[in-house]
Amino acid sequence: MTFPKGFLWGGATAANQLEGAYNEGGKGLSIFDMVQFVPKEERGNEIEMDVRSKKELEDLLAGKGGDNFPKRRGIDFYHHYKEDIALFAEMGFKTFRMSISWPRIFPNGDDREPNEEGLAFYDKVFDELLKYGIEPLVTLSHYEIPLTLVQKYNGWTDRRVVEYFVHYAETVFNRYKGKVKYWLTFNEINVSTMSPYIGSGILIDEVEHKEQAVYQALHHQFVASARAVKACHEMIPDAMIGCMLARMEVYPETCSPDDVLEALKEDQMNLFFTDVQVRGYYPSFMLSYFEENDIKIDMLPGDEEILLQHTVDYLSFSYYMSMVASGAPDKKKEKGNFFSGVKNPYLESSDWGWQIDPKGLRITLKKMYDRYQVPLFIVENGLGAYDKVEEDGSINDDYRIDYMRAHIEQMKEAIKEGVDLIGYTSWGCIDLISASTSEMSKRYGFIYVDQDDYGNGTLARSKKKSFDWYKQVITTNGEEL
Repeated sequence: MTFPKGFLWGGATAANQLEGAYNEGGKGLSIFDMVQFVPKEERGNEIEMDVRSKKELEDLLAGKGGDNFPKRRGIDFYHHYKEDIALFAEMGFKTFRMSISWPRIFPNGDDREPNEEGLAFYDKVFDELLKYGIEPLVTLSHYEIPLTLVQKYNGWTDRRVVEYFVHYAETVFNRYKGKVKYWLTFNEINVSTMSPYIGSGILIDEVEHKEQAVYQALHHQFVASARAVKACHEMIPDAMIGCMLARMEVYPETCSPDDVLEALKEDQMNLFFTDVQVRGYYPSFMLSYFEENDIKIDMLPGDEEILLQHTVDYLSFSYYMSMVASGAPDKKKEKGNFFSGVKNPYLESSDWGWQIDPKGLRITLKKMYDRYQVPLFIVENGLGAYDKVEEDGSINDDYRIDYMRAHIEQMKEAIKEGVDLIGYTSWGCIDLISASTSEMSKRYGFIYVDQDDYGNGTLARSKKKSFDWYKQVITTNGEEL
């Protein structure tokens, strides 16, 4: 009982953190193109990524308040994709998780006709991957909402955006049906509750009832996801299409029933999203939450049937850390990956305060498989750290190897215990722009990219020590760690 034959080892990225070329090839602006860099010394471990009001957005578009928008430049994968994919192939990748930039295909989101230059770019990327036998794993929406949909409709709060998304999904399914077999609908769909702008394109100052707007937008995304699943099954019968959750395993701080109950509530609120997409309906605890918080979801006739009939083929998730819940309201909270919780004294933390918990990944795998009984896919996991380039050019990132080895060991144990795990794509397999902080200095990759937080550098690629280590992991199908 170990990693199954055909296990999908690889790496994960997102268009908005990787591609650059934000104003080339007919691409429109996305929501992440408007997120500025804020130095860590100014914000601490806080996440600075939301644009909250129409006025703030208009000021950013007018050039007021700075000019460092790191996600516009990424690491210029747009012009370096052949070089980068060759390095992924050298590591032995079986799959490469990437996203299609929605505004590269439909610059305004509501366009009738797609942008051919954008479609042609991804044709070239997929062809390059397939040349090396690497299966593309493609996310349809990875924080990449066209900015025009924010300006005209306040993002996913408007039901019309469902139709625009389905049109986009059907367009790319039709174009790439002979090249892409693995799809995901929305990346970390639950992030909308923490960051309405990034998750759902909502300018939160433009709505009266924040939670009402967020959960209505999420309902529209659930419907859009189910309709994309339906279209994918009809258009690409041999494909698999899944959902994606930012998973946060939560422990009670003590065995106090108050702490245990709080941890249970937080776990339910995290798994609500996959309950809808995997089981096909809103769980009763969420209906109770809506009633208690005066949230009324506007459902159209047929929505419930769509959700029930078109559930996903597999469940994918990101896992970086675990959290601790306390029933005491005055407990100091630690920040990390959009979430916050009480500090766990039994765990070490990364340079960014994220608590490192390999065994928590095994707990999550077992818990989620027990709950859903569908194939699982870990599509993000990795360590963001400061890397030092030595005088000879080497980068000895043993801390990254230790982190990944410990997590992969726990994956292996979960498989032995009966979990159906189909793949693992390490986050940021090549250094890219951080989603949560827009830093370049927060590095995840096996491949170093010469660029700093301000865009200075040659963009030269070089291998870290972890490159050869991960190559060996893949070569031996996880037997040599």
